[in-house]
Amino acid sequence: MAQVGADVGTPARSASPVEVGAVLDLAHTSRELALGNRDQGLALGHSEVTLGAKLGRNFAGRATAVAHSDEGKIEFEFEEAFVETTSLPRGLQLRGGRFLAQIGYLNELHLHTDDFVQRPLLYRAFLGNHYFDDGLRLNWVAPTGLYWRNGVEVFGGRKLVEESDSGSQLGAVVLSTKVGGDIDVSNSWQLGLSYLRNRRPAHAEEEEEHFGEAEHHEAHGAGYSGRHLTVIDGVWKWAPNGNNRERQLRLSAEYARVNGLAEAASSLAHRSGYVSAVYRFAPQWEAGIRADELRIREPHEDHVDSGKLQEVSAMLAWKPSHYSALRVQFSRQRDRGGFEDANRTVQVQYLMSFGAHGAHPF
Repeated sequence: MAQVGADVGTPARSASPVEVGAVLDLAHTSRELALGNRDQGLALGHSEVTLGAKLGRNFAGRATAVAHSDEGKIEFEFEEAFVETTSLPRGLQLRGGRFLAQIGYLNELHLHTDDFVQRPLLYRAFLGNHYFDDGLRLNWVAPTGLYWRNGVEVFGGRKLVEESDSGSQLGAVVLSTKVGGDIDVSNSWQLGLSYLRNRRPAHAEEEEEHFGEAEHHEAHGAGYSGRHLTVIDGVWKWAPNGNNRERQLRLSAEYARVNGLAEAASSLAHRSGYVSAVYRFAPQWEAGIRADELRIREPHEDHVDSGKLQEVSAMLAWKPSHYSALRVQFSRQRDRGGFEDANRTVQVQYLMSFGAHGAHPF
C-alpha cells in the first residue's frame, strides 16, 4: 500500500545514521488576516533546522528548532525533541519528548508541506496553528490489508493553553485512528478520527479578550478552547497510473467541534471546517482553492457571544524542484458577526529546503 505510507516520488530516507535538514520560509503579506499568523509586509515564516539520528539498533531521535516572525520580532523555540523506538514487535511504536500531536490531518505534518500559505481556521483558532507539546505516544499499526493506525498520546497541555489554573498535572490526552488504502493504481484515500481531552482550557474571561481580534496564535496557543475537541478528516488523491510527478488531484476536508466550554453551557460548541482541492496540472505547477468557516459561541456570566468567519483562499504554486517553491495566494475573509477585522490579502511565499528530509506522509 505505497500511497498511504508515503507519496510516490518523494525521496526516501537517507542511509546515513545522521540527517541534517533546514527549511527557509519567507513571505510578503499585504494585509493581516483575522486569526492570521503572518506579519504584514515581508517577514520570516515557519523556518526550521532539523537533526535526526539513529540511536543504536532500537531507537531513533529527532530535534527541530524553529524561528518565525511575530509582531515584528523573531521568536525561537524547539518544536520537536523526541526519542522513539524502531524495533518493537506487533506494529507498536513508543515515542517520548516533544512532538506534533496526532490530531486532525494536518497537525502532525510540518508546515512547509502545506499547500497554502496559512493553515485553515480550524487550526489557527483551536490548535494555535499547530499543536506540539511534551509527552508520550504509543502507536499501533494493525496487521490488516488496509493501513490502520491507532494512537494514544498524553501531554502536559501548556503549549495548547499556556494560561490556566491547572498545576503540574496531566494537561491533554489525544486518541486517534486513521485508516486508508488504494482503490486502484491511480486512486488512494485516507479517513481519520481524533479526539483531544483538554484538562486546562482557558477561562471564558480570558477568551473574551481574544474574541474577534487578529491574534498570532502560532506563538500564543489556541484562541478558543474547551474540554473536548473532536476532528474528522478525509483525503482522496488521484494520479494517473500512480505517477504524481506529472499530474495529481488532492481533495481534503476536515470538520472540528469544540465543546465543554463552560460548566453551565454544556450545549454550546465552537465549530469549524474546510474543504480543499489542489491540482498539479504540470510537473512544476499546482493550483488550489480552499473554502473555510469558523463558528464561535462564547459563554459568559449573563450572555453568549456568537461569531462567524468565512475565508476563501486561491493559490498558484511553481515548484521547480522538490526543494523549492514559489507560491502566490489571494485570501478573502467575510465577517458574519464578531470578526470586524476580517480582511483580504495577497501573499507571496518562498520556500527553500536544504539537506535531508524524510518521506512525506499521505
